[in-house]
Amino acid sequence: MYHGLHCSKTQRFNVLALHSTCKPIPGSRRSYTPAHFYQNKQLELYAARKAQRLSLRQLVFYGRSMNEERLIKSANYVRKELPVRIAHRIRDLQALPYVVVMQEGVARVYELYWTAFEKFRRFPQIDTLAENEAFCIFLRELLNEHASVIPNLSLGLALSSPYLPPDQLDAFMRRMLVSRISRRVLVEHHVALSKSFAGQGSDTDGEGHVGLIYTRLNVEKSVKKCADLLRGLPRVFDNEHGNVWPGVVVDGHLGTKFAYIKEHLEYIVFELLKNSMQATVAHHPGTSSPPSIRVTIVAGADEICIRISDQGGGLLTPQIKNPLDLFSFSSIRNATRIEQQRLGTLRKASAQPGGVNATISEQVNRWQQQRQPISTTVPDTSKNQSDPELEAGVAHHPKLGIGLPMCNIFARYFGGSLEPVSLDGWGTDVYLRLPRLGTNLEGIEV
Repeated sequence: MYHGLHCSKTQRFNVLALHSTCKPIPGSRRSYTPAHFYQNKQLELYAARKAQRLSLRQLVFYGRSMNEERLIKSANYVRKELPVRIAHRIRDLQALPYVVVMQEGVARVYELYWTAFEKFRRFPQIDTLAENEAFCIFLRELLNEHASVIPNLSLGLALSSPYLPPDQLDAFMRRMLVSRISRRVLVEHHVALSKSFAGQGSDTDGEGHVGLIYTRLNVEKSVKKCADLLRGLPRVFDNEHGNVWPGVVVDGHLGTKFAYIKEHLEYIVFELLKNSMQATVAHHPGTSSPPSIRVTIVAGADEICIRISDQGGGLLTPQIKNPLDLFSFSSIRNATRIEQQRLGTLRKASAQPGGVNATISEQVNRWQQQRQPISTTVPDTSKNQSDPELEAGVAHHPKLGIGLPMCNIFARYFGGSLEPVSLDGWGTDVYLRLPRLGTNLEGIEV
């Protein structure tokens, strides 16, 4: 029973089995029909297996001395491991109440996962470099097909809030997104290793990398890169708040380097700085020099800590009673999840071919592709033109609402943490802690 919803296992089986044999979603590339999935023996076999969790150190160690034999072994590991991880998430979806499974977005994700499971299960063993190249093309195609998963899940879970307790909803979403990150890491790491082995990759930034992982990732350099990117987007704010960005001051243990996934670190820092800049400008309207944001880097024996401090007025609002509720996908804890403008933005993002991959480049690239020449005159709002900030997901409103939750999940993926501390009326300090030694295993829940 979920808030008045009565649904027996038999009822759920009959209805979901009917759903599983429905026609493909328009525009989808599905070629497999998951008939009667509760009795599917192949799914049972894969779901009974445990995912082989890895650490950053293991990924680096294996990728350092790459040869043809090791590359082929890596390909077959990905080929056999991903259907296991997908099978666990399909089981999670099947365990949801029927009213949740049929919510807008959730049903679409189920179809995508089942199709991917069948494709991986049927993909033949890889024995040659040519077969590995074909496998890499197959992996990239699947990544593109699954670009709509994040907005679809966010939309479906927001609409499902009345039917799932907040703890259960957030735990489900955390498992889905952490597993998604883990699969993308394995795929992109193998593709990067394949490119490097073929002589297509080079270390031009001096930070060293093995596949997807940078072995000498310069924290100060990444922070300044994110700040420069944001300060290069002068139209993020509307005219009411002006177009002046706060400065970013970096102090602490400058030059700190450690092994980590650069894309993950920079996404977290980019999102945190973006929120801090928006809050600071909104809290100090009309000023030509808003208070700077301070980023402090601390290199400990076991972890790297980054503190981002702003004077943006704090996090607490009538909709947000606890800073940690910003990480929740439940509208019971975070009322902004159910705002019509936000739901509309999620629907639009889930329908776009590019979807949402939670990277800096997709935000900046979309904005730059659609930006119009900046004019000093008042813009003509009578014309039906697309808003480049909204398209890029960088405007202050409406937003997708996935930035902070994804930052939290990225931070926790290898055992780190993200803690916001709100000083109501003054500003916010956010503490990002990431493991330094690379020995923590992926945080996959099976």
